[in-house]
Amino acid sequence: MSEQSAEVSQVRDLNIHDIMERIPHRYPFLMIERVTNIVLGESAVGIKNVSVNESYFQGHFPGQPVMPGVLIVEAMAQTAAVLVMESIGAEEHGKIVYFMTIEGARFRRPVQPGDRLNIHVQKKHHRGQVWKFSGEACVDGKVAAQASYSAMIVDRA
Repeated sequence: MSEQSAEVSQVRDLNIHDIMERIPHRYPFLMIERVTNIVLGESAVGIKNVSVNESYFQGHFPGQPVMPGVLIVEAMAQTAAVLVMESIGAEEHGKIVYFMTIEGARFRRPVQPGDRLNIHVQKKHHRGQVWKFSGEACVDGKVAAQASYSAMIVDRA
């Protein structure tokens, strides 16, 4: 068994409680409910079940609700932040991962109530406290949105 295979088999899926231990986001701004397929320091899949009860659907758009693209990108960033915190270890869980840049965001199809977003994030590189990722949000295997972005790990004030 390779070292990477052993590492992957040791990482369990993270539920909502595990996620809240790793990142500071809370309702109504916690955009993911589960993180699966974690490869430490490399990749993960975040899951967002899109509900008609989301408050933003009242105004975006009445009669034809669509999840705002910026919130899809936020869900990508939160998935990456959980991956970073899981990768650097429990002793660092008091830190915060801040967005730095967003590049090349593309929105391919609307995300609507009842959809399940599978958010695939992949580390592109990491140097010091800065991590760069690519993300792709899919519904039923079809790309809904994609972006590249970077984040920095900082101490809480």
